[in-house]
Amino acid sequence: MRYLPLSETNRRDMLAAIGAGSVDELFRDLPKAALAKARIDLPNSASEIEVERALSAMAAKNRNCGQGPSFLGCGNYRHHTPASLDYLIQRGEFLTAYTPYQPEISQGTLQAIFEFQSQVALITGMEVANASMYDGATACAEAVTMAARVTKRNKAILSGNLHPHYRDVTLTNCKFLDMQIEALAPDPTAIEDLVGRVGPDLACVVVQTPGFFGHLNDYSNLAKACHAAGAFLVVCVTEPVALGLITPPGHIGADIVVGEGQSMAGPMSFGGPGVGLFATREKFLRQMPGRLAGETTDENGRRGWVLTLSTREQHIRREKATSNICTNSGLIALAFSVHMTLLGEAGFTNLARLNHATAVSLAEKLEQIKGVKLLPSAFFNEFAVKLGKPAEAVVEKLAARGILAGVPAARFYPTYPELADVLLVAATETNTESDIDAFAARLKEALA
Repeated sequence: MRYLPLSETNRRDMLAAIGAGSVDELFRDLPKAALAKARIDLPNSASEIEVERALSAMAAKNRNCGQGPSFLGCGNYRHHTPASLDYLIQRGEFLTAYTPYQPEISQGTLQAIFEFQSQVALITGMEVANASMYDGATACAEAVTMAARVTKRNKAILSGNLHPHYRDVTLTNCKFLDMQIEALAPDPTAIEDLVGRVGPDLACVVVQTPGFFGHLNDYSNLAKACHAAGAFLVVCVTEPVALGLITPPGHIGADIVVGEGQSMAGPMSFGGPGVGLFATREKFLRQMPGRLAGETTDENGRRGWVLTLSTREQHIRREKATSNICTNSGLIALAFSVHMTLLGEAGFTNLARLNHATAVSLAEKLEQIKGVKLLPSAFFNEFAVKLGKPAEAVVEKLAARGILAGVPAARFYPTYPELADVLLVAATETNTESDIDAFAARLKEALA
């Protein structure tokens, strides 16, 4: 508090007005253990150059994906970012733009949102898309609560092939909403019976394609079962490039499609920032969270844009709101839209084909190594392999040799010993044949 321009008298008056005896009393609802961890052992002061040196030394301990072969994925993917993308989104009028509160004078921002929505609706095979959510995980949670509102039911099933971050955020968001969430155990074989679990009390089933372990599944029968029971099918997509090649979820009967747009919006950046994609059927439009920009004409017949849907409840009556996310990830959504525009439909499809071909090449090389077993029979650009040895130790060995080999499943599922030897690897257009050969050679040595 010492950095705020307030006097002791100011602080006393403010605390008295809200009935608190001290600043510490404002944090009394937080667990003491959490508060103790929040105290970081840092010096009281340092010069700017000293701080720069210290932080640079810390950052140098990380190995970024551009320093050598990288096969990291798990919901955060590396693709080539055109130089023009960075230039465009760093223009002042874009870089500082925020969700418009006076939309009629923000035509450029609204048009950018409108184009983003159109692209998301196109690649997902849905009728409408919103202006974006915070990220894929919050979009997933919002989809579950939306399904509950429409169906007036409070039960949801989360597939074991759903990204664990999406599962956890959904469980957290639904914790105090009187919802029953059944989160199935992780299933690297992808043979879980979801159709048999659909019943008349179900609001939705949430699946992911490609799945967390890389599997590509046809969920058209599940969609039919959900609709017969009056339930929603929610499909999550953590790698939007896959939508350039696979059948769009909307075409197999999905009611809501959500996902993460990071891989088309910018670098991995150690996990963020992201942009949540959210698309649905037009008949559910008024139950969709977030904002919607629409196209119209002015009194002179000129093309223009407006905020078509932005429920005021989200701002002033939170307990009755469809969502408490009443903004959007504007800059990241713009980056997504710019990249999609630069590619075009043919370029987007070609990028997807290149990703798949690269992943197939990697899988073929890894399968030749003794002890390595490929888990999914059909995949896009990411798949899981069983190594026969703890995956975390193998990853550390390869990291020491300059190769980021992938992500151990145990990092997400430490209480499942049967997943200790499972490694998730992703290949994109950024991986060369020499990268793949180096990975295979070093992995063979690590498993010998």
